[in-house]
This record gives sequence, structure tokens and C-alpha cells, in this order.
Amino acid sequence: MLKPLALLLTILICTASAAQDKLPHGIALALEKAALPASSLSLLVMPINGGTPVLTQMPGLAMIPASTMKLVTSLIALEELGPTFRWKTQVLTDSPIKREVLRGNLYLRGGGDPNLTWDKLGLMLRTLRQQGLRKIKGDIILDRSYFQPVRLDLGAAQFDESPDAYYNVIPDALLIHSNLTSIQLESGADNINARLMTPLANVKIGNHLHLNNRTCNEWETEWLPPTLDVTKNRQIDILVSGGFPRNCKASTHLNILDRNVYIASMIRALWTEMDGSWQGQVRDGTAPAGATLLVERPSETLADTLRIVNKRSDNSMTRVLYLTLGAESANAKNDANHLQAADARVHAWFARQGIPDDGLVMENGSGLSRIERISALQLGALLQVAARSNWYVEFASSMPIVAVDGTMRKRLKNTAAEGRARIKTGTLKNASAVAGYVRDINDANWIVVGFINSDEASKGKAVLDELIDWVASGRTQ
Repeated sequence: MLKPLALLLTILICTASAAQDKLPHGIALALEKAALPASSLSLLVMPINGGTPVLTQMPGLAMIPASTMKLVTSLIALEELGPTFRWKTQVLTDSPIKREVLRGNLYLRGGGDPNLTWDKLGLMLRTLRQQGLRKIKGDIILDRSYFQPVRLDLGAAQFDESPDAYYNVIPDALLIHSNLTSIQLESGADNINARLMTPLANVKIGNHLHLNNRTCNEWETEWLPPTLDVTKNRQIDILVSGGFPRNCKASTHLNILDRNVYIASMIRALWTEMDGSWQGQVRDGTAPAGATLLVERPSETLADTLRIVNKRSDNSMTRVLYLTLGAESANAKNDANHLQAADARVHAWFARQGIPDDGLVMENGSGLSRIERISALQLGALLQVAARSNWYVEFASSMPIVAVDGTMRKRLKNTAAEGRARIKTGTLKNASAVAGYVRDINDANWIVVGFINSDEASKGKAVLDELIDWVASGRTQ
């Protein structure tokens, strides 16, 4: 016997073709203005608690979801790990501290914290100083073994033409400050200053920028990717070049340094600031079983983390959630690939909920993928499960509020949807998407999913906005 959700999906698939030619006038007009074919559009609008859908357009077709796939990872993480789950970062040693000196190694063991910023690392080092440690005579060993493989970024194919951009950062279990080097640029009428904002030791910023007459919001137009050189004596030279507008101020955050070089430079800067000294180097390894725990820092809770993940549409943090599903699975210790373990866990969850997984493809759980696929039916069914979940409040509160915050803060202002919908967005070059919950002007609650897959998908935002406004305005009746 089919479970209710599976039965709903079967009915929808059977009736989808009949609804394809019944798009509301406003949506059809927006589609026409965008010069997008109806075949590029998949839609589903249905009551939040079940019942007959009021709008379907090819809902059973597996589509590129872009960042709306984050909702899948988010809900399953909540359901499987719980809202109070925390990641832990540890500092351990294999030698005693005597007279403020450690004549042995420190082990920095990552537990997958998706938001381990440099200031949080600094607090951990401050705790070491408060415990009486000042001189480190050994090496600092980076233990990333919580995730398998330990370095997914090594040898990974470049996703697009901006490998140094934050959204392209591939996480590991010990990703500190997302490996970002922040540089502040400030110009006057005849000069440009470039200043390092991240605490990194032995870094020199070389400035080959020239002034141009563009507006400040066009500052990236003539910006060139920085070049860098790391010398044998650990000096890091970063050269910035290109054009920059007069009388402007901007910051750029770049993933350009090797991770071990970055961590070593950051620890040296922070430790020196605390009047500490360190004579060793950073290298990879694992903490021995008998190592003594000196400091442990828990992350924010999963529920708190999800508000960053979904409102900002953070790819790197979502990928950590997905890897964590694999790392925390029942057979994690025997599994050499936590991406595969996470995939198995997602499909098992779908099976338990009675949601068919035909066509569902997961790669990293973030939607930043050329191969991830899900249908509007499947995502709609997941949103329906979420509405009945014990953790619905945590899940829904992580989603951007239309015209208020997150990736929806500038969309649909002064419309019926303003403040009445929680919508996750998704954007790739060939995909535009929305998914979430809408409360209409009659206080009826709806699930809305919309996908546009096309080489011209960027033109389809108005179509998806019209969909949300159509529901919020009560025109489903």
C-alpha cells in the first residue's frame, strides 16, 4: 500500500499533463516577456497540509534545482542529527607543558565546524595561553580525519571561471575562516591603498592598481585576480593589480592561499599577538589515541547554523552539513567516502517518508553542481514532511523572508508577498529556482516550488516572482 505522500506524487504525475496549458495569465505573460519556452518551467503549488494542488507544470520532471537543493540537506540534517547538534574543534598534545614550554607537538583536530572563524581560533589559542603555554617547540599537526577523504579540494575540477570566489570553497573538517584572505581597497582622487584585513603573518600586499573613472559599484570591472608567491622563508607576497575607481572603498575576500600555508600564517599572527612563540611548522597528520585534550570548542547549534546556510545561501557550509550526514552515519568509521555515505542516507530518508527517489541526484547537497537533480514533486513532498516535523520552526526560520532578509530581501517589495513568504532561492547560469512556504492574504498556507532550466534562466526571475505573488495574493481560489 502506498504511503500518503507516495500516493500524492502518483496522482500528480498522472494529472501533470492536463495542467501544463493552464498557467495563470500573469505567469504566462512573464514567461513570454522573458522569451522562455513553457518547456523550461516546472511548477507546483499545493496546500501545506495536503490536498489537491492548484497549479502544476511538469512537476515530475527532474530539474536542476540550484540552491533550493539546500532545503533537502537542511531538513534531513535536522531530522537525522537534531537541532542541537554541534561540531567540535579540539587542541591536543602528546607532551606535557613545563614552565610555559611545550617540547612536543600540538594537534589541531577539526570536527567539521562550518563556521570556524579566525576570531574563534584566536579564542582557542587564548585559552592555551591562559593554561600557561607560551613557547611551542614542536610542530602543529592538522588532523582533518573527521571527513573522508580528508581533502576533497585537492585535484577537484574547477566549477567555473572564479575558483578564488567564496562560493566555490570546498570544505574540509578543519576549514578555518573559509580559507579567505580579505583585502580592503580604498582610493582618493590620486591614490589607492590596499590593506590586509585577515590576521596573517609574513604577508606583504604588492599594489599595482591604477585609478579609473568607473563608478564605485563597478569596481570589479577592471579588477584582476591577484597573484601570489610563497618564499622558502615563509614570506607570502600577494600582488593586486587592475583598475579601481577614484574615491571609493571596497573589500574583497579571496580563496587564494594553500590551506596549510594559510593556517600556519594565521596561527603565527595570532600567537605572536598573544606574546607566544612557535618554532615549528604546520603539517598534516592525526592525533594519537592517547593525546591529552587541552581545548575543545563547540560550534553553534545546527539550528543556528541553518539560519546562516539558507538565508545567505552558503555553499561551503551546506557542503559541510552534507559531509556530516556521511561522517555521522552508522558505518562512518568503515566508510572511506562520506559523500557516498551522505547520498545513501538521503535516499534512505526519502524511502522512509514514502517519497519516490526516481531521478534524484545528489553530489554535494548545496546545489552548486552540474549534475544534482530533483523534481518539483519531490521537493514539494519534502516541504510537506517538514511542515509536520518536530523541527518545522527551526527549518522554516532558516529560510529568507520575502522582501525582508537573506537572498529575498530585495525581491517582491510592496507586493502581497512581502513578509508573508519564506522562500529559498537558487541561481546558476542555466537554472533559476524558488521553493518554500507562502501564506496568502486569506491566511491559507501553501507550498510553492518553481524551477526554470534554460541557458537564459537568468531572465526568469520575474516569472518566479509572479508565481509567488500569485499565490500570496490569494488568486489560487
